Amino acid sequence: MAMLQKNDTIELDQIEEPKVAPKSSFSLAIIVRVICQFLLMAIVLFGGFYFMNKLIEAKEEPPKRPPFKTVYTVDTIIAQSGDFQPSMVVYGEVQASKTVDLRSLVAGKIVEVNPRLQVGSHVEKGEMLFAIDKFNYETALGSAKSTVIETKARIGENEAMISIEEARIKSLKQQLSLAQSDLERIKKLQKRGSATPRSVEERELIVSQRSQSLEQSQLNLVAERSRIEQLKAVLVRSQRSIEQAERDLQDTALLAPMDGVIRENNASEGRLIGANDMIVSMYRDDKLEVRFTLTDQRFGRIQSDNTGIVGRKVEVIWVVGGEEYRYPAMIERIGAQITSDRGGVEVIASIEGTIKESPLRPGAFVEVIVPDKAFVGNFRVPETALYDNNKIYISVDNKLVAKTVKVLARDGDAIIIDGELSNGDEVLTTRIAEISEGLNVRPAQPAPQN
Repeated sequence: MAMLQKNDTIELDQIEEPKVAPKSSFSLAIIVRVICQFLLMAIVLFGGFYFMNKLIEAKEEPPKRPPFKTVYTVDTIIAQSGDFQPSMVVYGEVQASKTVDLRSLVAGKIVEVNPRLQVGSHVEKGEMLFAIDKFNYETALGSAKSTVIETKARIGENEAMISIEEARIKSLKQQLSLAQSDLERIKKLQKRGSATPRSVEERELIVSQRSQSLEQSQLNLVAERSRIEQLKAVLVRSQRSIEQAERDLQDTALLAPMDGVIRENNASEGRLIGANDMIVSMYRDDKLEVRFTLTDQRFGRIQSDNTGIVGRKVEVIWVVGGEEYRYPAMIERIGAQITSDRGGVEVIASIEGTIKESPLRPGAFVEVIVPDKAFVGNFRVPETALYDNNKIYISVDNKLVAKTVKVLARDGDAIIIDGELSNGDEVLTTRIAEISEGLNVRPAQPAPQN
């Protein structure tokens, strides 16, 4: 293009506009180009996939290895029958063999309290626990004794009166007899005319008066004797009053009825108490018991044993503060009724030996080791040998064979069984999830005898 000179002039009509392609032709070219690229890519991929399959088909397969035979390494034991007596563990509570709530038998004010009357303290039988003011009871005793003396005096007086009346009656009877004889004599004289009717009437009056006097004396004698009986009854009551007063006076001092430990104390000097108020509670500390429950199955099994359940020796274990205390005990009796809410039978065992110095106290929660029934001629194997609650496996020529058994009892980590088992059988004790008959096994070590 020639350079324009300074003096050159260009006409606007002489300048040409650039040519622009149509818009629709440009878009169509782009679409055709994309389609071509996509077709080329598809051809390349298809060709690669085709040639890859040909290469895979042409490749020779490697030789297959034979399947591996699975063998389990297990632990076993040699079954050996014998006599076994396992022990069962139950839990119970210690209780006092005898507990007494001491109530005041008389009312009054407490004037003295034993210094050892404290909760947890030991007291001896016959030891005075507290005393009540004796004044009223000493007064009652003196009054009862005075009544007895007075009654005896009145009885003596009445007995003297009876003696007088008896003598008087005897005299009146004699006088009446003489008057009656005199009356008979006068009547005979009157018939002969020697006596007047007035004389007869006078004699009849004398007989009547003496008869009335005799009757009155006899009535007085009956009354005096009745009075004597009344006074004797009063005397008996007065003597009983003396005994009651003496007992009340004695009951002003409350004594310990046994050797024991104070568990509750409500006595204090100056306190007014009424009769029958519960003041002191104590329990016998030289004999403690353990109350526990056996399930119906366990109770029936032990009861069917030759030794029964009563008299069976047990062991009581009390763990406190990391320390373990063991006490021998013996089942003494069976509970009065079945504990249906606990699902078993309540049993009481008495702890034996001297336990006064022991820290064991009522209310302690303890473990009780109870010997189970003796099983004769059965097998004892680890619990891990049991499958489905009734099956074990034995190794025969390094292959497992199932045996059906019945579990008779459990003994810690072992079970006592009976069933399709013989002495010398090699019992599997290792747990295998996919257990079945015919599995190949090999012992990890020589099987020990059980």
